[in-house]
Amino acid sequence: MIKESGGDRLLKGFIYIALTLMALYCLVPFVSVISSSLSSEASVLRDGYSIFPKEFSVSAYKLIFKDDTIYKAYGVTSFVTVVGTMLAMVVTCCMAYALSIRTLKYRNGINFYVYFTMLFHGGLVANYLLISKYLGMKDSIWVLIIPALISPWNMFLLRNFFKSVDESLAESAKIDGANDLYIFYKIILPISMPALATIGLFYAMGFWNKWFEAMLYISDHDKFPLQYLVMRIMNNAEFANQLSSQINLPNYVVPTLTTRLATTVVTIGPIIFLYPFLQKYFVKGLMVGAVKG
Repeated sequence: MIKESGGDRLLKGFIYIALTLMALYCLVPFVSVISSSLSSEASVLRDGYSIFPKEFSVSAYKLIFKDDTIYKAYGVTSFVTVVGTMLAMVVTCCMAYALSIRTLKYRNGINFYVYFTMLFHGGLVANYLLISKYLGMKDSIWVLIIPALISPWNMFLLRNFFKSVDESLAESAKIDGANDLYIFYKIILPISMPALATIGLFYAMGFWNKWFEAMLYISDHDKFPLQYLVMRIMNNAEFANQLSSQINLPNYVVPTLTTRLATTVVTIGPIIFLYPFLQKYFVKGLMVGAVKG
């Protein structure tokens, strides 16, 4: 065992201190957002953002959680995120693995077809007519899931990762009598967890932040996702603030800024908890030792 010298220990301590300070520096804005969301609107306008609330107030959260609409939106967004991510990963993984196999017939043509959709599309009008008129998904929760089941960019990323897997793994399994489906589920997917976790996080973030599709296709208030509902709340707060300034209401300040900060905390809070569960797949190299020389 090699002993560390004094200089090595000093350098390691300096690195630890620098990383700790950097982590705290990155944490300050998030703490400031939480603190300011728990402050009164007047104190934020007067004193600006702070680490600790100057005048504690939960009026912004009362405005957001004034009825059960926000809870329904949470349920819709959670359903869309979980179900959409699972289905998107199944479709993307199957297509990416199929296109990574060199013996697939018309593989180049299919790759070009998928790549073409990244460069050109029919536009908003054609997309609206397709989804609302021909597919009949208007005012349906599935309109937030089915059109986004596969992302060409994510598919190509995953396809390239599958292509980087040593072919001797699949060849040795085929010699033992395994078919492509068995190789895919039992060999390729288990050693591709870092890529699957990354692509899955991309999909989860996309489904969690959906609001534009809801604005176009959903009119039922019970089917509003969280992001679209939050946008409506913020617009209503801004309108109320303008209205109060026009009619000169004395000593009345609409919590516009604090509402924005509170909605930020409400919307990004749950998705942050995904990172501790996925972080190990980002830093752990499961491919190491997968192929024996």
